[in-house]
Amino acid sequence: MKQVWITGAGAPEKLQVREAVEPSVEAGEVRIRVAYAGVNFADIQARMGQYPDAPKPPCVVGYEVSGVIDQVGSGVSGLAAGDRVMALTRFGGYSEVVSVNAEWVHKLPDSVSLETAGAIAVNYGTAWVMLTRQASVRPGQTVLIQSAGGGVGLAALQISLWRGATPIGTASAGKHERLKAMGCEHCIDYRGEDVEAEVLKLTASRGVDIALDSAGGSSIRMNYRLLAPLGHLAMFGFSATVTGERMNPLSLIKGLVTTPFFHPLALLNANRSISGLNMGRLFPEYGRMRDEIRQIVGLVADGTFAPVVDKVFPFEDAAAAHQYIQDRRNFGKVLLKP
Repeated sequence: MKQVWITGAGAPEKLQVREAVEPSVEAGEVRIRVAYAGVNFADIQARMGQYPDAPKPPCVVGYEVSGVIDQVGSGVSGLAAGDRVMALTRFGGYSEVVSVNAEWVHKLPDSVSLETAGAIAVNYGTAWVMLTRQASVRPGQTVLIQSAGGGVGLAALQISLWRGATPIGTASAGKHERLKAMGCEHCIDYRGEDVEAEVLKLTASRGVDIALDSAGGSSIRMNYRLLAPLGHLAMFGFSATVTGERMNPLSLIKGLVTTPFFHPLALLNANRSISGLNMGRLFPEYGRMRDEIRQIVGLVADGTFAPVVDKVFPFEDAAAAHQYIQDRRNFGKVLLKP
């Protein structure tokens, strides 16, 4: 079988297709013939040597796949060979065939294509946990979505609208028309406009009820300032440190130095709250999330949510897929296809 390997920390060219032996199927697992593997920003940080949870190169990364089961291990019920599924993999997803804990596998309704399914698990799971669990988004609230044109950003936009909240999205100007067509009435060009000033103008200086931050560093400080009383800041990434094809120690240091620290008394007096989310470290708790992921799949199936797949790259062009995301060109999900 084919796999995409990170051969060493560095530029996208460090990705290489290699042949490997197909995995066996252990008790409690299913084996999946992969149709699509999702590409996430954490994969790029892993390739650059900036993601401490990733295995050390040479390694195969990838958090999610969609495909068809070809074998079922002992002790597994409710899944069978031939089932169309999506699954979380926590590394190893950039593979033609994967063996996965059956608890991480979800059978797909007929109305959900394998391509669409490749864009659900990580992006919608991340946005769902932040908005519904951590921030408890409610009708009438205002949600600031940084990087609204990315995979998590579009999922957060759809969840916010579904919950009756008003989204404000930041994105490059070329993505505004598509964002508005999806219901994001307020779009801010983070490259050419003063985001903080525009948000305060849109909210009559009150600020937002929820802010979602994927950049880290000084962006956290700004988003915290923009919170209204009882506002919540949810952090789920640190993309500000990724400024080139390779790890830049100066960018990493700058991101860490500009990251604010919050004293508990300051939070108390400001009536604000903060949360962090690393989906990769939620895998031991995944059993508690199964029903919610199943609900998300159902909302995709009935058309409430519409995952956006921007581009599909063959395994041989995995380097181009990584570069595409690093250049912030994607609108929605980027997938790899064996």
